Amino acid sequence: QVQLVESGGGLVQAGGSLRLSCAASGRTFSLNALAWFRQVPGKEREFVAAITESGGRTYYADSVKGRFTISRDNAKNTVYLQLTSLSAEDTAVYYCAADTMGVSRTARTIDYWGQGTQVTVSS
Repeated sequence: QVQLVESGGGLVQAGGSLRLSCAASGRTFSLNALAWFRQVPGKEREFVAAITESGGRTYYADSVKGRFTISRDNAKNTVYLQLTSLSAEDTAVYYCAADTMGVSRTARTIDYWGQGTQVTVSS
């Protein structure tokens, strides 16, 4: 099993920045891609960003491209999401995700989830 614990969420003004962290523990050697998804009430969990095992390739949703940056530190088993130029539309619960097979933009195929961290952007 793998445990994922997010941190770094909070309240920020529009135009501001936040950095989310997600620490993985357990059978981390089985992990391949790491990703972030987000969800607002009444909507499906949506893909935000993903990074390959080596960190050599990254993928972003069009809505966050150029504003968010995903990175990982394999020595610390941690993945980060730097959020900049935030707007009210970015308000959501952000979930860390881990996959043993590879990058997935589909929530239903993800192997492991964190508990989520709330990001609220005030306008």
